[in-house]
Amino acid sequence: MNEDDVSFERKRPDVYGDAHPKALLRTIEEDGDFLLKLADQHIVSADQFNVETMRQLFRLAAKIESNPKRFSTPLKGKILISAFYEPSTRTRLSFESAWHRLGGDIMSITDRSTTGIAKGECLADVAEMFNNYGDCVVLRDTNAGSLFEMMDALRIPIINAGNGIDEHPTQALADMYAIFKWKPELLAEDNDVKVKIGIVGVPGKMRTVRSFLKCLAIFPQAVEELVIIHDETVTDELFADGQREELEAVGIKLSTETVMDDVLPSLDVVYINAISWEGDSFNTYGKEFHLTAKSPLKESAIILHPLARGEELSVDLDPTSHNWYFSQARGAVFLRMALLTCMVERAERVIDVV
Repeated sequence: MNEDDVSFERKRPDVYGDAHPKALLRTIEEDGDFLLKLADQHIVSADQFNVETMRQLFRLAAKIESNPKRFSTPLKGKILISAFYEPSTRTRLSFESAWHRLGGDIMSITDRSTTGIAKGECLADVAEMFNNYGDCVVLRDTNAGSLFEMMDALRIPIINAGNGIDEHPTQALADMYAIFKWKPELLAEDNDVKVKIGIVGVPGKMRTVRSFLKCLAIFPQAVEELVIIHDETVTDELFADGQREELEAVGIKLSTETVMDDVLPSLDVVYINAISWEGDSFNTYGKEFHLTAKSPLKESAIILHPLARGEELSVDLDPTSHNWYFSQARGAVFLRMALLTCMVERAERVIDVV
């Protein structure tokens, strides 16, 4: 083939930034009792989780990721209702991929206008129908209160896949899973390793960040310092009520910064996001912050991003060792496989699998 020929040679590996999940398995001793407690539980907020439940979820996710073919039938005969009333690619497909990989079937709704809601049907009645049609619901809605309206009438478990600017708990679990795969020693009981984490964005406006901060508060022993990098114009609205106090109460050192390049060289983890869904539309924050391959990143630093990205995260970082955002998205499937299995009372089918 000469230089003028079109080359179809693969220029990128399938996955960047992936530590083998077995390293995480070796760090956590199995205790399935914590997973059995998730049966039939609604997953609404990251506040619901404690250290041991999260550790066991990460262990099960790592077990599944290490050998996914062994976990192809736990949800056979179960039906997921995937209701996404707000645009989504990764989260919806991640949940649906997870359910399919576990052997289950799916009914998917991606447009509110095609449902009875468009005719004025109340959410309680929708929930009552869901009880008869499926075994679990995953809901994303621009209205933060819709989730709670449905919960009152549901007899099957529901997962909050993003409700307005409120929370996105399974995204935060996926974020933490990525960090602990990168450094499993952070989860070790005798851990003396800490990392400095920088978050680019507005915690009070971004549901992914809101849930991520709640998860960090569960593992304060792993955090050396948390730096919030924000626009100079954002001050009073930087934190939602109680956010800062929750972090400081568990002993996390917290600081703020408006010049990103000044703090980048000291950060071990950079979590960047720009989009915040607000009502039926979205806003962007931190437009002047741009991470590129020329940014003064610590050599060993990793970058996380819940995606979809905009100009804040350059594609020239994709082939670098800083790229953990693709691994973060990939790992979300296995984390959700672990969670879904436990929620629909099938944990006993996977806990003892080796």
